[in-house]
Amino acid sequence: MHEKQDVARQRFDVADAAPLLLDAQGVVTSWTRDAQRLLEYTATEVVGTRVTGLLSAEDAARVPELGERCRRNGGWAGLLTAVRKDGRPVRVMVRITPAMEPGGAPHWLVLLCDMSGARGWDMSRAVLEQMVTDSPVGIAIVDTDLRCVWSNAALERFGGGSPGERLGRRLAEIQPGVDAEGIEAQMRRVLGTGRPVVGYEHVGRVRSAPLRETAHMMSFTRLDDDQGHPMGVYYTVVDITDRHRARQRLALLDRAGEQIGRTLDIVRTAQELADVAVQDFADFVCVDLLDSVLRGAEPEPEPPYGTGGVPLRRAGHQSVDPGVPEAVVGIGQVAAYLVGSPPVHCLATGSSWREERLDPLGEEWAADLPGGHRATFLELGLHSVMVVPVRARGVTLGVTSFFRRRRQEPFDADDLSLAEDLVSRAAVCVDNARRYTRERDAALVLQRSLLPRRLPEQDAVEVAACYRPADELTGLGGDWYDLIPLSGARVALVVGEVPGHGIDAAAAMGRLRTAVRTLAALDLPPEEVLAHLDVVARTVREEEQRPSAAQAVDARAVGPGCVYVVYDPVDGQCTMAAADHPAPVVVLPDSTVVRVDVPQGPPLGVGGPPFESVELALAEGSTLALHTDGLLAHRDGGGTDDTDRDRLRTALARPASSLDRRCRAVVDALVPDRPRDDVVLLMARTRLLGAGRVADWDLPADPAMVADARKEAVRQLDEWGLEELAFTTELIVSELVTNAMRHAQGPIQLRLIRNRSLICEVSDGGATAPHLRHPRTTDEGGRGLLLVSQFTERWGTRFVPAGKVIWAEQNLMEPPA
Repeated sequence: MHEKQDVARQRFDVADAAPLLLDAQGVVTSWTRDAQRLLEYTATEVVGTRVTGLLSAEDAARVPELGERCRRNGGWAGLLTAVRKDGRPVRVMVRITPAMEPGGAPHWLVLLCDMSGARGWDMSRAVLEQMVTDSPVGIAIVDTDLRCVWSNAALERFGGGSPGERLGRRLAEIQPGVDAEGIEAQMRRVLGTGRPVVGYEHVGRVRSAPLRETAHMMSFTRLDDDQGHPMGVYYTVVDITDRHRARQRLALLDRAGEQIGRTLDIVRTAQELADVAVQDFADFVCVDLLDSVLRGAEPEPEPPYGTGGVPLRRAGHQSVDPGVPEAVVGIGQVAAYLVGSPPVHCLATGSSWREERLDPLGEEWAADLPGGHRATFLELGLHSVMVVPVRARGVTLGVTSFFRRRRQEPFDADDLSLAEDLVSRAAVCVDNARRYTRERDAALVLQRSLLPRRLPEQDAVEVAACYRPADELTGLGGDWYDLIPLSGARVALVVGEVPGHGIDAAAAMGRLRTAVRTLAALDLPPEEVLAHLDVVARTVREEEQRPSAAQAVDARAVGPGCVYVVYDPVDGQCTMAAADHPAPVVVLPDSTVVRVDVPQGPPLGVGGPPFESVELALAEGSTLALHTDGLLAHRDGGGTDDTDRDRLRTALARPASSLDRRCRAVVDALVPDRPRDDVVLLMARTRLLGAGRVADWDLPADPAMVADARKEAVRQLDEWGLEELAFTTELIVSELVTNAMRHAQGPIQLRLIRNRSLICEVSDGGATAPHLRHPRTTDEGGRGLLLVSQFTERWGTRFVPAGKVIWAEQNLMEPPA
């Protein structure tokens, strides 16, 4: 309630006013009882005297000015200090209005209202002047033409001269170079609307610090006269340079956190550091790293000092000018910094270095530059520099150099602190990228040793493969594929999967793949290969660290999967077996897609029922599609359903210009760029060896038929144009057929196959494999297989349901140059 009354009293209330009348010369012509009650003078004592006698000396001196304003504006209102009869001052609100008598001289009606009880108005004018004059905040007043009419001493610190030098001048005249247009736009806005502007920030340079960017916060308020007309603008200025620079630092560091280290590429990370630092901080930045760091290796404990300097490789640089004209070496080139130069000093000591003013005639610190030219700092336009070592985990990886060219302000201690913060953040990213490069290189070496770099050439099938790992960082997973040439022109197609991703899964996959190739060399049927592979997988699991009880339950249900397919191009027969793995899909020559019903065995290494195989005949031109379950996994990570299989059929049925493109198109259609699981697709289009490339003879168990067998073989070689192989082939046929007749039983068959090699096969009903031995000099026999091994590329035995087949191959391809 009291606060509301105080506010009300601050307003001029005619009912509480004490009126009096003045003539044109300021003489009191009429005095009222209210005026007498307020100032305690009687009418006799006041009438006929000048009004200046009723005011304090200070305000009495203002009467001529106030009279002029009353004549110009038709009145005036404001605060004055009157003096009572007993000499006590009283603060009064005064309103002066014209009072014209008919036919008489002009008079002025003066209304006085006691303001001595109003809060704040008992403060003396001296105190008020002291508040604005001695305030640490810069304060100024401009008129409606935006010319300075008053300013305090504090404003001088912001440039522009003393208060006296400012009077009557516009801001552009007072402080050339500041954004006078922007600031005066705010003043005009306040003059026009009457609404104050608070917190306007101005960033620029002042005369007192022309090389240093400063920031000020300004507030503007309109000043009105007693009639409510705008008189000018009152504004304040506060220096917020430190806060502005701190905000810039935080913004730069935030930007560095967002933009540096977005990849695990060392060169790109170094370039990101240079790109961020050039924005609003430096004019030219270069990042030079040790060559060992770029290779992913551990940095040398001591910099490699040489006669030509210390070699560092430019990993990134950036400039405010297009084309980076300051750079004397390109990205990837070597700059051998001179021994004793600041970069080498920072590299050796791990401490930063700053030079506010470079010697203009000083030369760049690098030696052995392209073209042999070393430019001076004056030629490069560089005048201030900081060199900060790139250190992470206590190891120096290189140096980052910051230069200023356009900005005339030299680097100061705060700038060096900011640069060190910036580089330290980037150094962790560079070191992470270095470590990743090392691990990735190791993973890639492992990958090259595990996955086939190129499938072997053969005539049984045309093949294409596509591998897409879920671990995009290492590019390595637990899925694998392989094509293994077998005897008799046959091939084995293998696709397998080890649970998990990364190097651990890849290492387990490598052991299984090696085991598969070893078992394939034994020419075992698919179901027996998986049975032996199950033993290998079980051994691998036992050698690994024992999991916890909960993990063991889950691990028992999840093991490696594999599908093993053997295709014979002589008769088009295909035999396959699977261990907890998706069954192959066959695309017939008419593009019909058929899924093979393969009996599913248990995962490898977990035990279970025996594996079974299925056999089918494939027409020439049929395409086998072997894949891991990642190809059909739901996009939400679930299992496989009929919809996924339909999608696979649709993708496989689409034509393509080549098998390789068809393979990749299927993977692209079914698998996202970043799959949840590793994906392998192996496609094999079948071929058949025509009747003109295969010849066979059934031989009775009569030793006299050995000579006939030799003759038939030589005759067939003549038809094939292989006369030069007649002698060795006669020897091979003679020894193999003789051994079969002597040691085996059942029907005997001789078969010659012309493929990339000449294959000679002799089958019989025996179940005992022959053994190569070295006979003594006195032995009369036992040299047959020894001779066969000497004259052939390779030989061996495979077992079939009716017995066994002994085979030998002679290479028909030209040896590599």
